[in-house]
Amino acid sequence: MRPVRIAVAASALCLAALTGCTHTGGGPSPSPSASAPSASAPGNARTRIVIKDFVYRPATLTVRPGTKITVVNEDSAPHTVTATGAGKPFDTGNLAQGQSAVITAPTKPGSYPYICSVHPYMKGTLTVR
Repeated sequence: MRPVRIAVAASALCLAALTGCTHTGGGPSPSPSASAPSASAPGNARTRIVIKDFVYRPATLTVRPGTKITVVNEDSAPHTVTATGAGKPFDTGNLAQGQSAVITAPTKPGSYPYICSVHPYMKGTLTVR
């Protein structure tokens, strides 16, 4: 019996090594706040804005010039991410539930406020540094 146990243990170790190991920390997952936190993205990284419950998550995002930003609509209503400043440097157009679009952060550093053109009370800010 002993060689079988060793073989089973060795197989389990090999499987664990091949598949990796994750740890979730055991605690509850934090729930997103209604105020939608801010976030930063490393240079030229692809980052995301998720629209859910009529809120941009994050509502304030700091990125480097030219960063690709994926916008995902997880609401049942259509939404946009439309810059409100001079020249409106980005606009996703209408995104229905489950749709996504990619926008590119402006190349000029600055603060770029945006709204949902369907629901103008939804507001966010993209900061380019």
